[in-house]
Amino acid sequence: MKKSLLSAILFSLFISFSVNAQIDEDQTGAWYMYFWNTNFGESQWGLQGDIQYRNWDLGGDLEQLLIRGGLTYSPKNADLKFTLGYGNITSGEFGEGNATSGESRIYQEALLPHKLNNRFYLTHRFRYEQRWVENQDFRTRYRYNLFLNIPLNQANLNKDAIYVALYNEIFINGEREIGDGRSVELFDRNRFYSALGYALKDNLKVQAGYMTQTTDNVSKGQIQLSLHHTF
Repeated sequence: MKKSLLSAILFSLFISFSVNAQIDEDQTGAWYMYFWNTNFGESQWGLQGDIQYRNWDLGGDLEQLLIRGGLTYSPKNADLKFTLGYGNITSGEFGEGNATSGESRIYQEALLPHKLNNRFYLTHRFRYEQRWVENQDFRTRYRYNLFLNIPLNQANLNKDAIYVALYNEIFINGEREIGDGRSVELFDRNRFYSALGYALKDNLKVQAGYMTQTTDNVSKGQIQLSLHHTF
């Protein structure tokens, strides 16, 4: 009961933070994403990953190409999953320029899913990143994401479910100094997302939604189309 109450309070606080942010709607971006995960048979080990093609506009002006994958472990008799992973990110500049920069990233993650009232599917995600960004000193970052999926036409998220998908993620920088006299703020960014999802199969879901990403300097809207695959 305490865990459920804490989840509801955190989610309300994060939604309030995001809604109050000023939104820059001058140009809408678009992110196209594929998420996957699988287990090694009946073992506690598995793999997960994602590919994300992010654009400053609806397509063609590269913001980021992110490729990420990791080894997962789920302890017995616990609704919990740990991940150790690696990501490679290519970032493009805004506008007509074609210049890019690279980043390599190692991350550790913990997923804690649970349900409220047998209808609200909540997942907490804690992630710690070690980042090697081109032309910057070594950096770290802390991330917390609270996901909420609510089926509309049935009580579960299995085949033919139509559901609302929400999440809010906050990013906090570790190291503030990034080299050559440059520094970053403690607060890195916040993302608030809302979408409509449909379960094509028990293990395959598609989502279409809108995400607002807010930093100290800019708040930008992104259309998001994503495929979520378990096999």
